[in-house]
Amino acid sequence: MPLTRIKASVIIDGTLGTADIADDAVTAAKIANAVNTDIATGVTANTTANAALPKAGGAMTGAITTNSTFDGVDIATRDAVLTSTTNTANAAASLSAAQTFTAGQRGEITALTDASSIATNLALSNNFSVTLGGSRTLANPTNIVAGQSGSFFITQDGTGSRTLAYGSNFKFVGGTAPTLSTAAASVDRIDYIAKSSTIIHAVASLDVK
Repeated sequence: MPLTRIKASVIIDGTLGTADIADDAVTAAKIANAVNTDIATGVTANTTANAALPKAGGAMTGAITTNSTFDGVDIATRDAVLTSTTNTANAAASLSAAQTFTAGQRGEITALTDASSIATNLALSNNFSVTLGGSRTLANPTNIVAGQSGSFFITQDGTGSRTLAYGSNFKFVGGTAPTLSTAAASVDRIDYIAKSSTIIHAVASLDVK
């Protein structure tokens, strides 16, 4: 006679195999709740994994909440700072609006390479320095933009008496270029402002000590 109910106590370990069970004989109603729960959990986990971004990238279309760190930066802390400063004086300066700074601002002094013709790229800095190792020419800078201003710090080497000529874009008071100080290690400063892409107004402060 077929058994109407199979209990664990009547099954010898390993003696009931798949061949002993008719196709579709075991329904979901006969499976323990714990097994059903495990199956449901696996389906949910698989769905979540399939929804994850690929490792090579992807687009995020929803809100992202995290308390994690990326590259050592606490995202939650950083976002709180950004939110609190968005509409305050600490927010990033706009290039199209007037600015009021409440702390000192400064531009670096970029060293130029000494050569017979000294090259300057105004896109790299506002202020420049060079020590003359011989009589030189300060060539017309590249990337001149009207309104840019700054200074050139010119230092004589240990020998001194080095002269400096200027490219045609440099314009001095009365049309006469200054004569530099000649003492060894003396320092002169040439202040400039670009009037146009081809005209630089310049004045010299000599033998600054």
